[in-house]
Amino acid sequence: MSHSYSGLSRVLVVVAAALVSSSSLCPQAWGPSGVQYGQLGKSVMLCCPGVNAGTPVSWFRDGDSGMLQGPDAGLGNELVLVGADSSDEGTYICRTLDGALEGMVNLKLGYPPARPVVSCQAAAYENFSCTWRSSQVSGLPTRYFTSYRKKNAPEAANSQSEGSSTGPWPCPQEPPGATRCVVHGAEFWSKYRINVTEVNPLGASTRLLDVSLQNILRPDPPQGLQVESVPGYPRRLRASWTYPASWPRQPHFLLKFRLQYRPAQHPVWSMVEPTGLEEVITDAVAGLSHTVRVSARDFLDAGTWSAWSPEVWGTPSTGPLTKIPVEDQLPMQPRETEDQVDSPAPPRPSVQPDPQPFDHRDPLEQVAVLASLGIFSFLGLAAGALALGLW
Repeated sequence: MSHSYSGLSRVLVVVAAALVSSSSLCPQAWGPSGVQYGQLGKSVMLCCPGVNAGTPVSWFRDGDSGMLQGPDAGLGNELVLVGADSSDEGTYICRTLDGALEGMVNLKLGYPPARPVVSCQAAAYENFSCTWRSSQVSGLPTRYFTSYRKKNAPEAANSQSEGSSTGPWPCPQEPPGATRCVVHGAEFWSKYRINVTEVNPLGASTRLLDVSLQNILRPDPPQGLQVESVPGYPRRLRASWTYPASWPRQPHFLLKFRLQYRPAQHPVWSMVEPTGLEEVITDAVAGLSHTVRVSARDFLDAGTWSAWSPEVWGTPSTGPLTKIPVEDQLPMQPRETEDQVDSPAPPRPSVQPDPQPFDHRDPLEQVAVLASLGIFSFLGLAAGALALGLW
């Protein structure tokens, strides 16, 4: 008997739960209380808040004394708008027969979510970020859910737990609610699948994007660009810069650079590819201001070039040409001294030399030339005498 009573109790509990569920109030999952959403061009069903399902009510439009629907319509606490358009947006009032209960609904119309447009980019080889935008304006409040996983395992493999080595893991939106998420600690040689799901009160839509860190790598522009004149050289400018702060400079992942420059009011850029963090421009136009900019790329050509750095202006020196002393023109035997060991390496020569005056009236050079001529003359006379004697 006790077992029968216990079983009956369970049945009653289930039936009661079903009755409560069927008579529950209008669901409210989005936005402020009293707001309901519908799709433009479709039939929209409004639910009277605060009134149990099946209870007959009368419907009115706020500001209009005419009744939209009477309690004898047989729709209970619901109001159906067929082919709703923008003119149907507004506030609706529902009221029971005795007037004891009254509810208010604010109707907003829009469209279901469409698949978002997603793109990803890596400013370094450790992290990458993805941004997205809606491909269609819904006119309704929208949320995004983002995640990622490794693509090492095939799609058909058994689903694994969230703590597995292939994911999926949430892609944190930084800051929260932004249309951007960041994957930290990514592996340079791995491939990832990004999941961005757009959700609004009318549904959800998902975009999947496969990315490889090598393909989406794009460094930030170099920083700290400086352009200086070289005293005594009216056609030279020295440009220097530093690595972008977002790029951790490691011996295995370096950057290469390209530098562009042009005189003021000149439409065409000249470009060189420096080997370090500075470059000496040797063909600047004397007396004119020049604009310089620089960009960076992974030294193994992974990804693409960065955007150009902000342009910096510089003007070559207007002083007289610097003459090279005679003793500096003579070749010198290299000597290893303590000063040379500790001093930095001299700057590399320019590809295009400046029009620098050079003194060819070296006394030692003239003596060497005369001695060579004398030796050749003596050998010629000796050969002639020997030939004459043999004859």
